[in-house]
Amino acid sequence: MLRLPLKPYRLLLSKPCHSSSTPQEPVKLLKLSADTKNLKNGKIIHAHLIITNKTTENNITEINSLVNLYAKCDEILIARQLFDKMPHRNVVSWSSLMAGYLHNGGSLEVIRLFKDMISQNNVALNEYIFATVLASCSDSGRVEEGVQCHCFALKSGLVLHQYVNNALIHMYSKCLSVKEAVCICDSMPTTDIFAYNSILTGLVENGHVIEGVKVLTKMAAENVKWDVVTYVNVFGLCGSVKYLPLGLQVHGKMLMSNVKCDAYVNSSIINMYGRCGDAKNARKVFHRLQNRSVVLWTAMISAYFQNGCLEEALSLFAKMKLEDVIPNEITFAVLLDASAGLSALRLGRLLHASVEKSGFTDHVIVGNALTKMYAKGGIIESADKIFEKMRYRDVISWNVMICGYSHHGFANDALHVFKEMLAAQEIPNYVTFVGVLSACSHLGMVQEGLYYLNCIMKQIGIEPGLEHYTCIISLLSKAGRLEDALNFMSSIPVKLDVVAWRTLLNACHVHQNHDLGKHVAEQILQMDFNDAGTYTLLSNMYAKAKKWDGVVEMRKLMREKNIKKEPGVSWIEIRNATHVFISEDIKHPEYSQIYEKIKELLAMIKPLGYAPNISWVVHDVEDEQKEDYLSFHSEKLAVAYGLMRMPLGSPIIVIKNLRICEDCHMAVKLISKVTNRKITVRDANRFHHFQNGLCSCADYW
Repeated sequence: MLRLPLKPYRLLLSKPCHSSSTPQEPVKLLKLSADTKNLKNGKIIHAHLIITNKTTENNITEINSLVNLYAKCDEILIARQLFDKMPHRNVVSWSSLMAGYLHNGGSLEVIRLFKDMISQNNVALNEYIFATVLASCSDSGRVEEGVQCHCFALKSGLVLHQYVNNALIHMYSKCLSVKEAVCICDSMPTTDIFAYNSILTGLVENGHVIEGVKVLTKMAAENVKWDVVTYVNVFGLCGSVKYLPLGLQVHGKMLMSNVKCDAYVNSSIINMYGRCGDAKNARKVFHRLQNRSVVLWTAMISAYFQNGCLEEALSLFAKMKLEDVIPNEITFAVLLDASAGLSALRLGRLLHASVEKSGFTDHVIVGNALTKMYAKGGIIESADKIFEKMRYRDVISWNVMICGYSHHGFANDALHVFKEMLAAQEIPNYVTFVGVLSACSHLGMVQEGLYYLNCIMKQIGIEPGLEHYTCIISLLSKAGRLEDALNFMSSIPVKLDVVAWRTLLNACHVHQNHDLGKHVAEQILQMDFNDAGTYTLLSNMYAKAKKWDGVVEMRKLMREKNIKKEPGVSWIEIRNATHVFISEDIKHPEYSQIYEKIKELLAMIKPLGYAPNISWVVHDVEDEQKEDYLSFHSEKLAVAYGLMRMPLGSPIIVIKNLRICEDCHMAVKLISKVTNRKITVRDANRFHHFQNGLCSCADYW
């Protein structure tokens, strides 16, 4: 913490209680404490004012200074208590508290305060109030409230102020109202660099890369002089489009300019190279810097993770701590997101412990990353605990839980969280409805899913996209309404990808509609003639129908086109080590013991009704040999090894690269019953939680 010189405080405290210090002294010192975030010294001044009875109800300036102090020092609850006790407030009172809530992730509370403020009709609004409220609308995605704030700014005449204009452009850009942002930009008397920066920030943050490139082209045509913020935005745009040549040109332009390269510019350059797949250049920029702040370390760690350099990233994190650079909330968010992507639960738990020690648990970005890490790592209960403890939530927080519950097969819980989200007046966005419609698909809720798509999304103003339509295709397909799914696909206004068609093809396989399946496969192969998954599914369909000529034909085509079926791979993490298994694997040093364990488990579950589902075997061989093929699928090997090596009673988490087959699904269900273990399998589509002979998917996947 930056410490203030003690002399001014000693001068204040050395005065006797009856002496009269000038009214400006405490205010100046409180401002100094707030600006440097020195809470300790600020509290000393607060105590002095209480002792000397200086903080009276009518001393609005000093109370405003205290509200500002506690708000800036992340003690927002104390700031609110002081604010609520004020009999009289001015614009500074409201502005200080609103800024504090915005800084602490309380965007919704800022909007509520603004509504209370304007209802009193006795507070003069200023440009800082509007900038804060519009920023809160941006952060929370509340474009409707942002439009209302825009109207108030027009009535007050403050819409012409540069701060307000830039905040409006940023709000509309970030809230996906790109046309409104561009209209504001075009109606301004002169489009300065601040306006361009605002609109670029909004476009880049929301992935509007095409519009961002257009704005960049317009800036170049008008020969507008770039500043530091411009370079940060343009590097972000280059990273978003992942176009390295453009990034190299912008980097060269910056080096020839007189722009001062601070930590944020250099971190944006490192991020750009990382996102463009050039970790080597990112490392060069990082190592050339002498004074490396936490921002730069975090950017380099992120660049390593983005390029699959896990060991280098973790090594850099360790080196960062050795050089006494303290990680911040962004550092932990990056590391936790990487752990989630890698399904590295052990690393995630270690990071969680570090987060607790460092005191970053109340930061929204860290809470979101922790929730995502546990949800993707297979422990949805821990994700829920983190979510429930969060002091502040944004739309990402809700989306992580909704999509997390849906991905885990707990669709009712996902829809319950969605209803809580609406009750909390958080506005859903595009991603929210991907989770909601996916939950409807898992439960077979056809009417509800169509209602959310056709009614609720339209009411909120969200245009359905490919992901939403794919969820509806999955919903209809799983419900056995294959013709309805096909008709739906021909009626929607977006071009479907291979994933959507393969969803229907898989349903044709499950519901044994071979004629439609062949037609769907032809559609997929027209889009991608080398799609291995389609050949595999067709081969499985023929095998299930015992049409061995069809199986032979598919194999012949795959050989001719050199298309190889992706092997089933499963892995399990045990005591700091990850064990990887391939179907019929004999490379593991303990494979013979694992095979014996599988035979033992299968013998235990056969009296419970288990019979190998040999229809999944695509080989025209004897039934006994087919049973052997099924017995040693990769997920069975991983589950068996987990039972051998994990402590008695501890849960087992297995990850698989492909969809779990029906035979393994049935087997693992019964294994969970006879071993009294909770077994979680994350396949290519979702999580399956097996316990006491049941699965969270209710056999509907």
